[in-house]
Amino acid sequence: MHHPMAPRSRISRVLPPASTPPRSPWERDRARGSVRTRALLPCLALILLAVGCRDEQAGPSSRRARPARPTAGVRTLEEPPRELTFRSGATWGGGAITYLGARVSPTVARPGQQVTVSHYFRANRSPPRGFHFFAHVLDAASGQMLFNADHEPQSGAAPLELWPVGAVVEDTHSFALPAAPGGAARVAVGFWNDAGRLPVDEASAHDGAHRMLGPSVGGPAAELLEYRVARAHKAPMLDGVLAPEEWAAATPVQLKGSFDGREPALRTTARLLYDAEHLYVAFDVEDPDVWGTLKQRDDPIYNEEVVELFLDANADGRTYNELQVSPHNVLFDAYFPARRQGMDTGWDSGMRTAVKVRGTLDAPDDRDEGWTVELAVPLARLAEVPRLPPQPGDRWRFNLYRLEHVDRARVEGQAFSPLFVGDFHALPRFGWLRFE
Repeated sequence: MHHPMAPRSRISRVLPPASTPPRSPWERDRARGSVRTRALLPCLALILLAVGCRDEQAGPSSRRARPARPTAGVRTLEEPPRELTFRSGATWGGGAITYLGARVSPTVARPGQQVTVSHYFRANRSPPRGFHFFAHVLDAASGQMLFNADHEPQSGAAPLELWPVGAVVEDTHSFALPAAPGGAARVAVGFWNDAGRLPVDEASAHDGAHRMLGPSVGGPAAELLEYRVARAHKAPMLDGVLAPEEWAAATPVQLKGSFDGREPALRTTARLLYDAEHLYVAFDVEDPDVWGTLKQRDDPIYNEEVVELFLDANADGRTYNELQVSPHNVLFDAYFPARRQGMDTGWDSGMRTAVKVRGTLDAPDDRDEGWTVELAVPLARLAEVPRLPPQPGDRWRFNLYRLEHVDRARVEGQAFSPLFVGDFHALPRFGWLRFE
C-alpha cells in the first residue's frame, strides 16, 4: 500500500529500512552498465544547492604521509595521515581489508555546503575480486539514507582487486551535504558485487546491513519550531471563510519550503485554535490554478494539491495521525502505529471541514486567487492523547504541510517545521504544539 509522503515520489522515494541489505539502485546500475547515475547528478546538485568547497589537500605538506611507489596505477601511501578526523580499524572479509579511518573537511558544515571525505584502507592479504565500492550518507539518528555517494576508488583507477598488500589506499570524494532530520549525518562505506555486500567482521562496526560506519559529517540539527495555540473563546463557524473576529486570537504562521526552509513560490498561511473538544486549523492558500481530480473519501489526494495536518499527541515519535483536505473538500485521514508502518485508513478522525475557492475550480485556462480551508478535529478521536482536554503548558509534536503542483508539473512541498528531506513523515523534524 502506498504511504503518503512529500513531495511523494516526485522529490524523494522511501528507502528500505536499514535492516534490509539490498544493494542501492546505483550499485545495481553499475552491474548493468546503466548511465542513470550520470543523469541523476545534476538533479541532486540542484536540490542540495552545492556551494564553494575547500581543498582537502590544504594544510602543511609535512603532515601528510609520504607516498609509496604506485602499483598497477593505484596511488598508495606508506601510512595514513596523522590528522585523521575519524579512526576505525574495523575489517571486512575475515580481516582481508582494514578501514583505517577518514578525514573530513570541513569538520563542521551546514546543509548544502560542499564536504570532502578522504577514506584510508589497507589490504592485509590479496583482496577479493569483482567487488565495487559504495558510500552512503545516512541520517545518524534513523539510518535513513540521505545521499548516495557511490563511486569507484580513485576515479576508477583503484578497483579493490588491484590494491597492493600492506600499502595504504586513499580515496577522496566530495558532495553537497544533505540536511539530516535527526541532526548529524554519517558516512557508511563498503564493497558489493552481484551476490551481495562484502561482510563486515565486527557487528558493532556496521549498521546491520554490512555498511561500515564511517565519519560523522555536518553539524547540529536545525532548531525545531514551536506554535503556541490559543484557546478559542468561541468555536469558528466552519464555512471556509476566515472571519477575522473568529480567528483573531490565532497567531498566523507562514509555511516554508519543506526541503530547505526557503520562501516558497506561493504563500500559505496557517492558524490554530483549540477548545475542550476540538483543535481548529485554518489554511489560506495562494494558488493561481486550483484543481483536483480525486473525489472520494480517503482517495490518495496526497498525489495532488492538498493541505495536511500531522499530529503526534504524546510526542513519542511513533504513533501519529495524518489528516488532509483537497480543494474539492475531499478528506483523507489515517492512523500510524509507527513511522510509515501499518497505515490505517479505516480510522475515522471525525473531523469537519469547509473549503472556499477564490476562483474557478478545475479551470486551467483562467487565473485563480487561491483557496481557504477550515478544520475542526475532535481531540478524543486522536491517537495517544495524554489528557483531555489539553491543559496550558501541554506540548504535542505536529506539522503542517501543503503540496502545490506548480504548473501541474513541478511539485513544491511546504511545511511549518522544515524537514530537510523529501518525506512528510520525518518525525524527528516535527515541530512543537504548545497549548496556552
